[in-house]
Amino acid sequence: MKQFIPAFLLCLSTLLTQAQVTTDNLHKTKVDSLVQSALSVFMQNNARVSAEVGVYTGGQTYIYRYSKTTLPAPNTPYEIGSVSKTFTGYLLAKAVTAKKVKLDDDIRFYLNGDYPNLQYKGRAIQLKHLIAHVSGLPFMLPDRRDLFQRPDDSIPGVIDSLQHDYSMGAFLNDLHQVQLDTVPGYHFKYSNAGAQLLGFILERIYGMSYAELVRKYITRPQHMKYTTASLPDDAAKGYNQQGRIMPYNPPMLLAAGGIYSSVADMLQYIRLHTDESNPVVKLTHQPAWGDINSYAMGLSWQMNKTGNGIRRIWQSGGTFGFSSYCVVYPEKNTGIVILTNEADRTAQDALSVAAGKIFEGLE
Repeated sequence: MKQFIPAFLLCLSTLLTQAQVTTDNLHKTKVDSLVQSALSVFMQNNARVSAEVGVYTGGQTYIYRYSKTTLPAPNTPYEIGSVSKTFTGYLLAKAVTAKKVKLDDDIRFYLNGDYPNLQYKGRAIQLKHLIAHVSGLPFMLPDRRDLFQRPDDSIPGVIDSLQHDYSMGAFLNDLHQVQLDTVPGYHFKYSNAGAQLLGFILERIYGMSYAELVRKYITRPQHMKYTTASLPDDAAKGYNQQGRIMPYNPPMLLAAGGIYSSVADMLQYIRLHTDESNPVVKLTHQPAWGDINSYAMGLSWQMNKTGNGIRRIWQSGGTFGFSSYCVVYPEKNTGIVILTNEADRTAQDALSVAAGKIFEGLE
């Protein structure tokens, strides 16, 4: 991997906003300038702490770090939130290409016990529905529909309390209580519970833990040494918009949003996803719901076409204290990832805007 940051020039400082922001951006190349412009806007928000940017284009990689405190160490792991779901989608696609499962299999084939409730008017939830957010399952289990009626600063504590000692057995017991109110496969309804359930099903299919599956089929083959499904000792600390240190995602949310990764590793992941000659990658990029010309869901990748007709395949992530954004343009052999250790209601959209500006400049 080529990196265009000479070690002796690290830790250069630049005044990006009213607050002093430190960066190792050398301001020399076109990519340097594009990233600087985009991140200058992103870091203006007073809540921002640090951000790392990775750009893959033309077979080359570029990495930049920004911080209002101390620059993150190289290969610092961040919680990548729902970008983890694309790992889960990849593992499902791997099982399909290995002929272990079919995307349209009834999920009850892979569950012990009787679940007559996981169908509506004779139409059952299929494996692909779990990762494309069209299963009809609730946002999370246990189902707390009052969760987002609470004050924002109380929600992380409630979720952490609900999920921290939550077991797969308790999850499956709660799954028995779910009542679908629509035919699966038609209506988009974001569900962490769906991704969690798919993670459990994949463990059963392969006879190994989700963490082992990620390591065997993704991180080891792609040389992603700093990507893990368990909390690393050197993980960045995450903050909310008030600057308070936040808890990490509970282990039960692993397949839905519990993976940690570095920007350098995520560039390896982007490189993987720009190669659609790989049948597993290609399958994850096929719409499982929606219309690619406007908006579609693949195997947890969101996708559409830009005004110029270029396919844009992306996923964002938000946890209690982290926000992330990863986008791939397969026809352009280009991808961008931005990881930051701060979470608020605007951060993910702001990351999307920043990445979009960088890509527009590259074009």
